[in-house]
Amino acid sequence: MDLVYYKRFRMEIDLTGRSIPPCRLPDSFFFLPWKDALLDAFARAKFLSFRNEMDTNVFPCLADFDGCKRLMKAIVDKPGFLPEATWLLVRQTRNQTAPECCGTIQGVRDPYGIGSIQNLGVVRRHRRLGLGSSLLLQSLAGFSRAGVRRVVLEVTADNEQALRLYRRVGFCTVKSVYKTVETVRQA
Repeated sequence: MDLVYYKRFRMEIDLTGRSIPPCRLPDSFFFLPWKDALLDAFARAKFLSFRNEMDTNVFPCLADFDGCKRLMKAIVDKPGFLPEATWLLVRQTRNQTAPECCGTIQGVRDPYGIGSIQNLGVVRRHRRLGLGSSLLLQSLAGFSRAGVRRVVLEVTADNEQALRLYRRVGFCTVKSVYKTVETVRQA
């Protein structure tokens, strides 16, 4: 076994006095709030958003649907799970019989009242439409409505697109952390 270290940034935003702009989604896209009956849809959106992405190296559970389902279940079972900050982004055109899962974000509040964003992801073919920004703003608005004033997240340092999004919305890097992952040595 080898150890690989991934540099991640811990970022935060202070919501005190901050006006969170309303989300504007492209036509046929809409948000669904958390409901237990949507666990599989949230897991599917997470899997489709993260498969074949760099974060599957850091968090291998993101590489398959069952892992995403277990992770989603673990998040919603946390004592501080915050449905108000947890959203599923879907798309349904007139030609579709069922909505298509396009992205997701989850929120948790710790015992000190600090919010934490979990796994913001948008399916690759729907990126560059402002959907990540919309998911993030929707979640931050939910945190704010729940009385959370400070929200944190972690992001892999090499994920430049995510870093740009978080900085654009107002997140600041507060420290660097390293995630250690065991890998199997190739013979």
